[in-house]
Amino acid sequence: MSNPCIICVAITGSLPTKANNPAVPVTVAEQIESTHEAFEAGATICHAHVRNDDETPSSDPEKFARLKEGLEKHCPGMIIQFSTGGRSGAGETRGGMLPLSPDMASLSVGSNNFPTRVYENPPDLVDWLAAEMLKHDVKPEIEAFDLSHIFKAKDMADKGQLAGTPYVQFVMGVKNAMPVDRDVFDYYIHTVRRLFGADAPWCAAGIGAQQFTLNDWAISSGGHARTGLEDNVRLDRDTLAPSNAALVTRAAQLCEKYERPVANWRQARAILGLKGVSA
Repeated sequence: MSNPCIICVAITGSLPTKANNPAVPVTVAEQIESTHEAFEAGATICHAHVRNDDETPSSDPEKFARLKEGLEKHCPGMIIQFSTGGRSGAGETRGGMLPLSPDMASLSVGSNNFPTRVYENPPDLVDWLAAEMLKHDVKPEIEAFDLSHIFKAKDMADKGQLAGTPYVQFVMGVKNAMPVDRDVFDYYIHTVRRLFGADAPWCAAGIGAQQFTLNDWAISSGGHARTGLEDNVRLDRDTLAPSNAALVTRAAQLCEKYERPVANWRQARAILGLKGVSA
């Protein structure tokens, strides 16, 4: 049976700059162009942050609005997923773009350590972000930096704070958080299937040099894959990635290796239970 693989492209993030890799898209115009190239290469979810003119992270809803408008025009059907991550703002400013009703938004349901700080996701803020997503018909992607975050998602789903089956993404390779460990990865899959059902969709993201490893594990295990310059600016130790599209192409090649078709946008929306669009 065909098991299409959704490829998510995390185009920018909050940390990489053009000093790290000139291909990192910073302005809204650059982000639209880079996403369009990645869309043509096979990505069907765009995970998006926005930046200030000096490349620092921003939570400006106006920038998100211009990005959403451009993506809808140039990447018709692509799933638009905005980040509510903590590097872009504090408190409820992290969800200031949710009234724009993107298809999806990231939702970190618990705190954990990052390389130089604590990534704080206090329960009251998590509850507020989830309520805003329900209010504006935004499907959350649960960013699981720890096993407890999968259980928290189950608790929230049982309480009606999340609509439908949660879409859980395993994030591995962040320094001081969950390392890249195959036994843990396999147990994450087991836990998602036990809590949400054998057919529950899930995704995985690897940070830095571990991006390709997690792409391989996820695609070969029946999950979905995230790639992009947010998480990794290189093709290998000596070679900068020339674009987000190049990283998407690499993930698509793994899909071919494991005999899984790359999901088109209609298939991706069906898998995730999202409303269709005319395109």
